[in-house]
Amino acid sequence: MASGGASAPRAGLALYPTGPGAAGRAGARGCTCERSPRRPPNISELSIPFPSSPLARIALGSLAPDPEPRKGGISKELSVTENVLHVGWKAEEARILRVSISSFLEHLSLVVETMELFGPPVA
Repeated sequence: MASGGASAPRAGLALYPTGPGAAGRAGARGCTCERSPRRPPNISELSIPFPSSPLARIALGSLAPDPEPRKGGISKELSVTENVLHVGWKAEEARILRVSISSFLEHLSLVVETMELFGPPVA
């Protein structure tokens, strides 16, 4: 490439949205504010290991009853496999997903602190 000339974009850097449905979201000038109804959901998964299966089940019991404050737009599933708590989210908007994960992590932190304060469960 000659020096002083216009440089091409670096590999992997897209100037305009690409991928499925990009044409519906982008015009000649770049991005519009419209969302494509066919856009796939935002998905996130988290696996949290605990020292034991009973502690993972206690965390599940403490965190599962909390429904999402917003009706629709997001779903959350919790399960336990051995000593690992699994959490999965699906959301229509990344912003809603971020808020839900942030809230969950705050509640998880409180649950773990409480477990540490009261010690292991009595058998």
